[in-house]
Amino acid sequence: MPHYSGPLLTRPLLDAMREAQRGGSVVWNGSLDLGRGTDEVRLEADRWQWRGHDYPWPERLKDRTVYYWDGGDFAPASRFGNGLYKLVPTEWGVPTFEIDGIKMLVSAQLSPMEDARRKVALVAPRGKQVLDTCGGMGYFAACCLEAGVTAVRSFEKSPEVLWLRTLNPWSPDPGSDAAGGRLTLTHGDISLAIADIADASVDAVLHDPPRFGIAGELYSQAFYDHLARVLRRGGQLFHYTGMPNRLTSGRDVPREVATRLARAGFRARPELDGVFAVRS
Repeated sequence: MPHYSGPLLTRPLLDAMREAQRGGSVVWNGSLDLGRGTDEVRLEADRWQWRGHDYPWPERLKDRTVYYWDGGDFAPASRFGNGLYKLVPTEWGVPTFEIDGIKMLVSAQLSPMEDARRKVALVAPRGKQVLDTCGGMGYFAACCLEAGVTAVRSFEKSPEVLWLRTLNPWSPDPGSDAAGGRLTLTHGDISLAIADIADASVDAVLHDPPRFGIAGELYSQAFYDHLARVLRRGGQLFHYTGMPNRLTSGRDVPREVATRLARAGFRARPELDGVFAVRS
């Protein structure tokens, strides 16, 4: 799907533009692409102009919502699928996203992109073939491209997430010059697609699955055996787990994951908010 190239609005942005216009300014400088760049916006009483296009002033915007121009109005960047999928602005510019109000990416203490960068650095992607099992917003893939990966093969099961990616200027576009043909994004379920990936064909794996209760198959021994099969010996893996249910049930998901990975042929240890492992 082609990436959106129009303006992205939030309530604080609209308030700042309106305040400038009401104060007599005819020009406002700021970012309408979630912090990726800064542009000049021409302000008038009944409309505003950005990159040569006129837009009407929206009547009202909700908090914690990103809006895009759908050709006739500013619409929220959200869509119903197996729940409500929504792009959510953060103070860092780089957005997170939610499913039914549950935040899918870290954003409270640091930027979602910086969080991804720390995790990607563990597998040292420069010059490697990387498998990105659950692409999400594509921040793992973006950091791999930034770090000089040879190729990153990314899978994403949700059509709603793929659509949000087309609106998000921080999500890498496989067809862009920056990607340079190094990113392949497939709409598919990695729990099934992995059976068709060749043995010992990747140097590193980034595995950021939904929580266990939603996608238990991505925490299974059978899936970890496949990860061991497709990784070359010495290949590295980062597996996000978080700490779900630890306080309420006493369950230690990272420890369970490390145990299964060890059975599959990995040397595994807790790292950041997940497990880092090396194929033996």
